[in-house]
Amino acid sequence: MQPIAISCGEPAGIGPEIAVAAWQELKGDIPLLWLGDPRHLPAGTDYHRATDPADIHPFKMTVLARDFGGAATPGQPNPAHASGVIAAIADAVALVQSGAARALCTAPIHKAALIDGADFAYPGHTEYLAALAGTDQVVMMLACDALRVVPTTIHLPLAEVPTALTASLLTDTLLITHAALRRDFGIAKPRIAVAGLNPHAGEDGKMGHEEIEMITPVLHALRAQGMNITGPLSADTMFHAGARQHYDVAVCMYHDQALIPIKTLDFSGGVNVTLGLPFIRTSPDHGTAFDIAGKGIADATSMIAAIRMAAQMADARD
Repeated sequence: MQPIAISCGEPAGIGPEIAVAAWQELKGDIPLLWLGDPRHLPAGTDYHRATDPADIHPFKMTVLARDFGGAATPGQPNPAHASGVIAAIADAVALVQSGAARALCTAPIHKAALIDGADFAYPGHTEYLAALAGTDQVVMMLACDALRVVPTTIHLPLAEVPTALTASLLTDTLLITHAALRRDFGIAKPRIAVAGLNPHAGEDGKMGHEEIEMITPVLHALRAQGMNITGPLSADTMFHAGARQHYDVAVCMYHDQALIPIKTLDFSGGVNVTLGLPFIRTSPDHGTAFDIAGKGIADATSMIAAIRMAAQMADARD
């Protein structure tokens, strides 16, 4: 079986140590291939330097080695490593696109170091992956055992959300999410709950008009195509245990509306999934954690969950 490729992420963050912890947890179940500079792995890591992605060692962490030009200091990102970090992502994508790897799991990057060291031209991982794939539209999903959520708009100031939230964007988000639930999660008839933008979903126009003027017409049009969609719903009643039994994903209008409930339910085990790519990409739902890097206390729960989810999604596609 082809491995899950893991790109190293920021060498000065917790990425290398949580990758090793994930390998220790999963090595008997899921073959893994780490792309990065082995000098950045925790001291004493028992690794196998491979030249062929098919050469997965059964008892050592398999590394497709890249030379980043020097060691990393935990907690202190070095812009000199930026080109290596970017190349590891690109190489991992190439492995997945060629079929040499089943899926990609990315460790967190530090965008400032990538900009300073390599003039990185993308807002983040997701946009770079979309460019590598030649994909115009992708969707971010956060998932755990209890909940899947999709924010329609992502990293925007709240004041800019109503303008950015268009019928075209919402339609594309819902279509991509629906297709991914069928293809990657094996849900034949996805049930999608859609939040309103305003308190009480606008309360018939008394607290805002976006629901009446834009959200509801989009949902009507997609229901006419056969999609099982409910909403727009009041977001404050969507996420209790009983409500969650009635949908497979909650599509929200903005970042915090989606991320607060899932981080409350499972702060450590959430997984970031990029929908709409031609390949599978997951990531732990946290950053580089420079403050604890190298101290041996990083929690690998989200990385382990991300790798497991990538493998499950690959199984669904097979």
